[in-house]
Amino acid sequence: MISRVESAAMTRRALLDAAADLLDAGGPDAVTLREVGARAGVTRGAPYRHFPDKDSLLTTVAAEALDRLADQVRAVQAEPRLSPAERLERALFALMAIGRSRPHLYRLMFAAPAGDEAAIRAATRAADRAMDGLLALVGELIGAERARPVAALLLTSVHGITDMEVSGHLTADKWHTTADELVSTLVSMIV
Repeated sequence: MISRVESAAMTRRALLDAAADLLDAGGPDAVTLREVGARAGVTRGAPYRHFPDKDSLLTTVAAEALDRLADQVRAVQAEPRLSPAERLERALFALMAIGRSRPHLYRLMFAAPAGDEAAIRAATRAADRAMDGLLALVGELIGAERARPVAALLLTSVHGITDMEVSGHLTADKWHTTADELVSTLVSMIV
């Protein structure tokens, strides 16, 4: 027999999964609490018992994605067979992979968090965790004292590269390079 707490956790998970699916399919405008509840197979009021509003739900989806990214960065940091430059490159490629496969989620991950305070705090913690991992990787290469501005440069550059690739404006035919090659070039420039 499922306890009330387990049932609530299962409902919350189903709501988050449904919201993520709707986001992937049509962007933030496709996500409504009513449609999320319908997709999750719960009553109309159920989403409101877990999330006060759509912004809180979407911010929670983004926080989970940022947490997964932070976990990927930590796994890359722990890979002893890779050089520091290779670890940094892999972490940046992990970020790009989200943008390539889930562009709506990617934009949401880097939008200002909205909604209730709990969702905003969770998203801020998750973003800090992911960015702290990136800072540590950059610090390994150039030292902690220079890591912040260089990490910011890398992050903003990777965002631009990813956005240009996803929008179709970065093609090998036109630029004679790929997004991956550009990221590798960026990393080699800071070493």
